[in-house]
Amino acid sequence: MTLDDLRVFVAVCRAGSLSAVARELGCTQSAVSQHVKRLEKETRVSLLERQPRGVVPTAAGRILWDAASDGLAGLDLALRRLGDLVDGESGAVRVTTGGTTVRHFMADAIVEFRRRHPRVSLEFRTETSSRRCFDALLSSNLDLAWITIGEPVRGIEQRPAVELPWVLAVREDDPLAEREHVRVADLADLRLVRLPSNSTSGEQLDVALAGSGLRAGSGTSVADWDTALLLAELGLGHAVIPELPGLRGPGAGAAAGAGGPLRLVPVPELPPLQVGWAVRRWDALPPQARAFADTVVRALTA
Repeated sequence: MTLDDLRVFVAVCRAGSLSAVARELGCTQSAVSQHVKRLEKETRVSLLERQPRGVVPTAAGRILWDAASDGLAGLDLALRRLGDLVDGESGAVRVTTGGTTVRHFMADAIVEFRRRHPRVSLEFRTETSSRRCFDALLSSNLDLAWITIGEPVRGIEQRPAVELPWVLAVREDDPLAEREHVRVADLADLRLVRLPSNSTSGEQLDVALAGSGLRAGSGTSVADWDTALLLAELGLGHAVIPELPGLRGPGAGAAAGAGGPLRLVPVPELPPLQVGWAVRRWDALPPQARAFADTVVRALTA
């Protein structure tokens, strides 16, 4: 067996599909299957079970999946550390996160980190959801993922960094703009601009609203919070969003890039949203990556 065989096998177990891994790797499904067959020949057991909608690991496959995942993570760390020995204090910190996260959560931290570590580069890979960030973290040499904290994910450690209260973004000429706060019941008659329900934050919002007995109408679904703010400012609906760093105060719309007046009215009945870091193993993080993660948290909690 080879390291490539193990990497492909772990990717198949995670994705539950040979074809999905083939698309990800830019090869044929037959090539992916050959990696698995070599492992089955070497171990003399069946590792995958075919189902109508993909594949799942057998009992033997789960044993190999667990061991291979831990082993590959340790090997990747060793290779990174060897690279650090060669490069000295240089190197790179590789982060995956949403498209607008860097501006809202990391701008100050990036400036501070670059001042302290001028020879370390920061590389960002944009994904559309926390779930996609998890997949990228598990399938590549990324160090960190900034995500919405959610249910446990196999092979991932999540660490909350900050809690974000929910607010209702409305135009300043809206009747709700003068409220000190709004109740969940006040949202019943509103057409909400919200994130897709399959996103972690959108899913948590739906659960919280349902727990209060409300199934709010939704006129528009958007991919990120900044777009939700922009549409609310344009009068295309009301946006229930987490209160992102830097949005509170005069010119909330300008802070979001919309360039106009918005009011952010607290919705205290909704439980706050937790965001933070996800990694494969905290104790295996390279020193530069740990330093960057700590810098972001310090900047947000200062």
